Amino acid sequence: MTTKAMTPEDISRLFVERANAGDAAGLAELYEPDAVLAYPPGSVTVGRDAIRAVCEQMLQRVPRFEVEESLPTIHHGDLALTSTRPSDNTGGRVQIVRRQPDGSWLRVIDRPETR
Repeated sequence: MTTKAMTPEDISRLFVERANAGDAAGLAELYEPDAVLAYPPGSVTVGRDAIRAVCEQMLQRVPRFEVEESLPTIHHGDLALTSTRPSDNTGGRVQIVRRQPDGSWLRVIDRPETR
């Protein structure tokens, strides 16, 4: 199993794998240390430690995640905009990810629900 996202699109797959394994710490590792997560809805969570705490709570409420259809990724240098078509009809999921010095990718901004 790949432990790092080597393409921007890998992050969504790794998120589902780690969520289904109940791995909140692993989910938080998909984010840069000072990343911003717009979750829970109507809130902003900043920083990997806070994101881990939110993920722990989320995993208690959501029993299973499914891989969702990826929409085309938009690249600009070391940044990329990724998105998926949500299976739960929440309007859309979008993320800005950044290439790391080792070539892997991490989320910088994550908005998992847009409505």
